[in-house]
Amino acid sequence: MSVNVQKELDAFLKGLEAPPTLLLHACCAPCSSYVLEYLSQYFRITLFYYNPNITEGAEYRLRAEEAKRLVAEMPLRYPVSFLEGPYDPARYLEAVRGMEDLPEGGARCEVCFRMRLREAAAHAKAGGFDYFATTLTISPLKNAALLNAVGQEAGEEYGVLYLPSDFKKKGGYQRSIELSAIYGLYRQDYCGCAFSKRDARKRGNQTGSEETEK
Repeated sequence: MSVNVQKELDAFLKGLEAPPTLLLHACCAPCSSYVLEYLSQYFRITLFYYNPNITEGAEYRLRAEEAKRLVAEMPLRYPVSFLEGPYDPARYLEAVRGMEDLPEGGARCEVCFRMRLREAAAHAKAGGFDYFATTLTISPLKNAALLNAVGQEAGEEYGVLYLPSDFKKKGGYQRSIELSAIYGLYRQDYCGCAFSKRDARKRGNQTGSEETEK
């Protein structure tokens, strides 16, 4: 029997009393929008922007600034702070060496997930956070079960609790589109790495339009 992760998360959140602290790994502002709206009702959040997979410097900076702007402009129940991690695309490229031609969503993406969630877990442990989580599960193109498994492993490795999620459920992804329009957020059409950009361009050439990643 499959587990409804989002239903379990809803039940867990309703049982919280004083707001715990949460380090929320952010992949981008659009994905963060709904997740912040939802989780800030229950947690004191630090939005952790760590994405060395974004291999173009200008693209990375644009996405980071949009996430920072969202935190500053979005009215939320509890205050949210912004923390930017180190930007080291060379580390990502070395980690996925030899996987450049693998399809999107495969082993290369798993390596990327592990890199980002381990860094989030390390920062959560160092910062004394009660929990950590990721906005990545809001994307229809991301494997939430894999992300949750990777997050759990990273949490166990660093000794910090991971918050499983499937934020695309209950209209979460659609709400992120609505919030993106409200705040005028930049919505990219590929995940971030040079390989996802290449594949997005190929899809665009084949169909006449490009799919939106986030």
